[in-house]
Amino acid sequence: MRLSSVWRTPLPSLRTGYRSCAPFSTRAPTGRFLRVSDEIKEAVHSNKPIVALETTIYTHGFPYPQNTALASHLESVVRLNGGIPATIGVLNGVARVGLSPEEIVELTASAGKPDTRKISRRDLGYICGLGFMQRKLNGGTTIAGTMLLAHLAGIKVFATGGLGGVHRGAENSMDISADLTELGRTPVAVISSGCKSFLDIPRTLEYLETQGVGVSTFADGREGRVDFPAFWTRDSGVPSPSVVEDERTAAAMIAAQDSLSISSGLLFASPVPSQHSIPKTQMDAIIAQAVLDAEKAGSTGSDNTPFILARIRQLTGGQSVTANRALIETNVVRGTRVALELSKIEKDIIAQADGAQLQDSSRPVLSIDRAADNRIPNAQGEMSEFARGRELQPDVFVAGSLAIDLSCDFSPGKKVGAISPQLQTSNPAQISQDIGGVGQNIATAIHYLETRVQFCSVIGDDSAGSTAMERLTAKGLSPSALVRRLSARTAQYVAVNDAQKNLVLAMADMAIMEDCNFKIDNVWRPQLERRKPRWLVLDANWDPCSLQQWIKIGKDIGIKIAFEPVSVAKSKTLFASPADDSSVLGVLPDHAVSLATPNSLELASMHTAAREAELFEREDWWQTIDAMGLSSSGSREKLTSITNSILVDQGTPQQSIQLLPLIPTILTKLGDKGVLMTQALRPGDDRLSSPAHAKYILSYADPTHPTIGGVYMRLFAPAERVLPTDIISVNGAGDTFLGIVIAGLAKDRPRTLIDLVQVAQQGSVMTLKSREAVSPKIKELQHLL
Repeated sequence: MRLSSVWRTPLPSLRTGYRSCAPFSTRAPTGRFLRVSDEIKEAVHSNKPIVALETTIYTHGFPYPQNTALASHLESVVRLNGGIPATIGVLNGVARVGLSPEEIVELTASAGKPDTRKISRRDLGYICGLGFMQRKLNGGTTIAGTMLLAHLAGIKVFATGGLGGVHRGAENSMDISADLTELGRTPVAVISSGCKSFLDIPRTLEYLETQGVGVSTFADGREGRVDFPAFWTRDSGVPSPSVVEDERTAAAMIAAQDSLSISSGLLFASPVPSQHSIPKTQMDAIIAQAVLDAEKAGSTGSDNTPFILARIRQLTGGQSVTANRALIETNVVRGTRVALELSKIEKDIIAQADGAQLQDSSRPVLSIDRAADNRIPNAQGEMSEFARGRELQPDVFVAGSLAIDLSCDFSPGKKVGAISPQLQTSNPAQISQDIGGVGQNIATAIHYLETRVQFCSVIGDDSAGSTAMERLTAKGLSPSALVRRLSARTAQYVAVNDAQKNLVLAMADMAIMEDCNFKIDNVWRPQLERRKPRWLVLDANWDPCSLQQWIKIGKDIGIKIAFEPVSVAKSKTLFASPADDSSVLGVLPDHAVSLATPNSLELASMHTAAREAELFEREDWWQTIDAMGLSSSGSREKLTSITNSILVDQGTPQQSIQLLPLIPTILTKLGDKGVLMTQALRPGDDRLSSPAHAKYILSYADPTHPTIGGVYMRLFAPAERVLPTDIISVNGAGDTFLGIVIAGLAKDRPRTLIDLVQVAQQGSVMTLKSREAVSPKIKELQHLL
């Protein structure tokens, strides 16, 4: 049952006016003048927690690109606290509710341009009308404009910085902000830090009372008298008309107002955090000076507020800007919590009206407790049509770990001869933090090379998860396939290196990736089925159950799968299933994994795991090995001529051959010894008949075999001999290698794998010489793919 049918009786006399209480689906003027994203439509329909965000702060408050970063950050704040952000503005002459990331960038990039307007209620008809006439202007919506559009879309909660108000001397100038009259006629709850201190706060509160606007201030832990806040300072000297203790109480007031069909809004004042509050006496003196300077400069009307704000910024030495940023984020967090509580209350009322028991919304469903982004699937693995349409079709999906990496480099200073840190005591070090994780590194490398990639991972409901998501977004990678899980820790990796940057000790907390109850199939299969990427890259940080789910999804859909073994211990997870349950992997031509990139130790571990799982005893494995035409005698001599005696003595070529029926292309990373390619060729491959490649053909299959043409083995020399003194970090070099290979294979007209291996080796060297987990310099290799 829809909420509107439970709570309110239709008011036919108001249906055609802006004060209509009808929900979005029955009256919003969509299409030519107003576009509401599918995500927001669905969220309104489902009573999900939505928070409206204004855009004047981006178009007329902060310069580009700082405004873009702020917009992205505030949306992330909403999502990370469990809500759905609805950034509202006017783009190309059309009012938008729920701007996409690309639309936000387009709008924020227009900041400061003459045709970028500040849009209040009075301006909407003008700018949208011009848009109809093909004069497509952009605009940031003020509090009044945002409230109106939010209401038309059915959104009830709006978080912002500071409210407009009654200006000093308004008895003569009649300078009263349209924000106040909008609150008197639009039923949206606004969370702000009161109004700017230079306004006439007592008259502002009197005016709001006249307009029928309920005004409350969050107690924020205070007892006794609570002042209405004055933006930069928590206390204005003016007591608040009423006090609200917490977000649920505020949500209950919104629900009651809505149920009673009261057509005015509510104002909830949220004080600036105490650590950023400027003392009232100091702020009063600064404001008095700024107002006096404005009068001397003749700054009036719409120019008055910007002038005073700029002067306050100067007089506070930028302290007002710091306070501004802090209060905006605080208000967005509080607004999201109010929206969450309102959503729960509304669902309770619907359940009571239907006589049904509402499912406890705090209980984890399929272990997905909260999405880190609106484009993340819900508990049923569903995504909105909006999410499907606003992103580029990815050519590659990477599913793997996202972690916070701490690198602790021993720094002995002037202490001669000290190379390694001492155990069981504190050591001097240079400590740096960045995002890492094998999957993230691979996705970053692919992204740098301009191949469209979607990264899938899980993060915890903690500060590390927030940091990881922000840094991922800053790199240009979409967070739309991340899943945030309550009661889980974001993966973290701590590396302790000696003075020469060699690893001494590492600690990894990857427990979030090792939950066998996590339903991969329900969460990400719909995205893969819909988008059908060319490649799916998996890292071995997933637990065996999850890894098998990923492989089955890829195999079912027909996506090529690449596997990064990660470590000796984790490389075994690919073959962790017992022999009687190994049908997911399969052998040529029914294989699931097409490519793997182990180092020599990981290869040996994979070989051991496959043998212990009795995969080499399967009849179809033997049939494939026989079909490859490998010689039963003299193989060592041939292998040695192609590779070298050291590798043959280690068993590296032999192990890769035995794994070929399961993984037809294996690129074994040998560090400063290069890369060994072992590949099962299909019939008709040009290399089978090429004189230039004859020395690399280990065997030829029967020409009549339908799926196997032979075995190709080639040892690539390293791209460059890197001196130990030139190596800054070995972390990420292997991930860079696989990322470059996949970026090339996913192109519309891919180069040969031979070419790509050599390019990937160059990229690995760049990463070895970089402090970054993946060197941004690999972008220079784009033309080689």
